[in-house]
Amino acid sequence: MLATPGLNLTEAAPLDAAERMGRDELASLQLARLRATLERAYERVPLYRARFDAAGLHPSDLGDLSDLGRFPFLAKADLRETYPFGLFAEPREKILRIHASSGTTGKPIVVGYTRHDLAIWAEVVARSLRLAGARPGELLHNAYGYGLFTGGLGIHAGAERLGLTVVPVSGGMTERQVQLITDFRPDHITVTPSYMLAILDEFARLGIDPRDCSLRVGIFGAEPWTNAMRREIEDAFRMDAVDIYGLTEVIGPGVSQESVETKDGLHVWEDHFYPEIVDPETGAVLPDGELGELVFTSLTKEAVPIIRYRTRDLTRLLPGTARPGMRRMEKVTGRSDDMIILRGVNVFPTQIEEALLGCAWCGGHFLVELTREGRLDEMTILAEARPDSWDPSAIDGHAERLTALIKGTIGITARVSVRPPGSLERSGGKARRVIDRRPRA
Repeated sequence: MLATPGLNLTEAAPLDAAERMGRDELASLQLARLRATLERAYERVPLYRARFDAAGLHPSDLGDLSDLGRFPFLAKADLRETYPFGLFAEPREKILRIHASSGTTGKPIVVGYTRHDLAIWAEVVARSLRLAGARPGELLHNAYGYGLFTGGLGIHAGAERLGLTVVPVSGGMTERQVQLITDFRPDHITVTPSYMLAILDEFARLGIDPRDCSLRVGIFGAEPWTNAMRREIEDAFRMDAVDIYGLTEVIGPGVSQESVETKDGLHVWEDHFYPEIVDPETGAVLPDGELGELVFTSLTKEAVPIIRYRTRDLTRLLPGTARPGMRRMEKVTGRSDDMIILRGVNVFPTQIEEALLGCAWCGGHFLVELTREGRLDEMTILAEARPDSWDPSAIDGHAERLTALIKGTIGITARVSVRPPGSLERSGGKARRVIDRRPRA
């Protein structure tokens, strides 16, 4: 149901041919593109050739789409281990742009784009924005970060492809965000949902009623967010809030998109990204409707073909609605690994551990608590001191320096609570590093 009175979705906004495909026609296209992608990866990327050979498989063994489940997975560790350009299927000289996201070891995940890849990216983002309710000639306030992060430039190119006027604000400078929204009167905003709440708080601080602003649709991604947050944003701004999904490793934003008309999950652009759901423990492919780990294979990428990439995101695949030929993925409900997403930043407990072990006073025993105070997620790190370094008078100094170190190296703000030796619970098996106390949707 639309929250915005008078939102006009009947204006001319022609769909791409693939958006009108039936399932049989789409499956035929997927099979042809998948065969070409497997062949390209095998011939041009040593890691894929080695993996396929070790499994006794060749691209020609793909008889139908179900055979993809026989091929080996790709994991985030593979992208780190082939840093920087080991997964590229094109010479670096043919790469027009490079993006990257942070990893757990300090080395980023690096991806590249040919001219063809950038055109495909712009196309799927344009589709996504159109499905979210945007129309040519309207104004988009883009508050995703620009730079190595894929959000800002990815959304920007797709918006221009659709014919929107783009305000490339990027993140930060929240008071200026409010000023530009008030002065420029954009129709839409693209931003992380947690930063949208910060913008809402700034409206309140400045004494401006957000319901009087021009925004009609907010397109939110880069971090999990709940339906409760959706309702709060929609009520506060008198706007519609929809989800967009993407990963740097797959292409960036625009892999799937929620319809502003149905708000019932995100339609996957299956002519470019083939989704599977697998059992997180066994890797077995699960049928549509079953909850499991989301796996993607790229079908049209040139620079960095992705074969069965394990996203670690937990969801399920469902029949299409707003785009009947394209399956939907439910909102991501969690992760199959220990990665934390805090206000749009990916954090692993191993990163926290590395920072703690760099402090002479810390023995390495720690616990991460995630809470939600008001509307925003918070992280508290309980760090246990070494017996030979326990000094109650030094607690505040230890906490301040560790907070600054984590902010400088990982990019997040966390509270630090220094605890006495032996005060944290020990585990006889795998250590429980994260306690998530945030309320569920």
